[in-house]
Amino acid sequence: MRSVIRRKADGRRLRIRGSGSWFKRSVLMSLAILLPLGASVAGPAATASAAFNPDGFDFWVDSSMGPIKSRIFRAADGNTGRVVYALDGMRARSDISGWEAETEVARELTKWNINVVMPVGGPSSFYADWNAPGNFLGLSTGSAGAANGSSSGSAMTGSSGWSETLGKNNTYKWETFLTDNLRSALHERLGFNPNRNGVFGLSMGGSAALTLAAYHPDQFSYAGSYSGYLNISAPGMREALRVAMISAGGYNIDAMAPPWGPQWLRMDPFVFAPRLISNNTKLWIAAGSALPGPADATSPLDVVQGVPLEALALINTRAFQVRMMSLGADNATYSFPSVGIHNWRNWESEVYRMIPDLSANIG
Repeated sequence: MRSVIRRKADGRRLRIRGSGSWFKRSVLMSLAILLPLGASVAGPAATASAAFNPDGFDFWVDSSMGPIKSRIFRAADGNTGRVVYALDGMRARSDISGWEAETEVARELTKWNINVVMPVGGPSSFYADWNAPGNFLGLSTGSAGAANGSSSGSAMTGSSGWSETLGKNNTYKWETFLTDNLRSALHERLGFNPNRNGVFGLSMGGSAALTLAAYHPDQFSYAGSYSGYLNISAPGMREALRVAMISAGGYNIDAMAPPWGPQWLRMDPFVFAPRLISNNTKLWIAAGSALPGPADATSPLDVVQGVPLEALALINTRAFQVRMMSLGADNATYSFPSVGIHNWRNWESEVYRMIPDLSANIG
């Protein structure tokens, strides 16, 4: 059975005893499990079968990174006022979003008359504006070549290998892309409402969704985080993410933001939590228990990787919950299913639980 906890208007809150010492011990224990695995913080992808969805179409937009593709799925009733962005995890693919490849959430969201925007690419980016190319010691990791598409919206044929070096031979500027280039193009070319959109993501995309909502409240009135890393300044977290980003494409975390400086702290949901409260952003915050359910035991590797990754996400998410409650927040719903590891099945189920709340708070 799952547990959904909401802070009530009368001030009632969940009490978590000994959160400080418990949190620190749990982080260090989880890191001891995670670091030898070298596993990505996007985790395994065990899920029901899904694949390319012909209902969507490619939408190319120019940016400082070059042309970037998104996949667009139109609301069933044809409206342009209700829009949600779905953000991928650390191992974001170069052809389609993991949400499209591994789940059926686009079909369900469009049935609820919500337009879905799935940006493609950006592995290990945290959808942030980086300081420099994410290579090591200035060494090239190959030629990015020409992207297979254009901002006109018509994709060219051929292999789409551009994202493997995007962000290494140039500098990631994903926040600018999502809040300026893509936002404007969706409004100008498709008539999409640029305000009161929703955004959700898994793992890396979960913390990024909260970051986008915190600093762009006119664009995002709703944000969802599933298995997100919501306390990245906690002891050991930066080094855990360093290992994960090397595993997920060979990206250098030091090019994203210096340690413990203003830019790094700006990315930490635990730190910017007051912004989400003052913005009155409606939030859906979720993490699994890290206990595999019957459907999760598809392979030993899925469980071995998925359990510690979800344990770390759960610790981060619980810490964020305590932080929000300590500030008197009443704008978040918390969902902690009793089973669920770091995989697409868990995240897909969470989207379905979230949709009614999302639908009521966008557009």
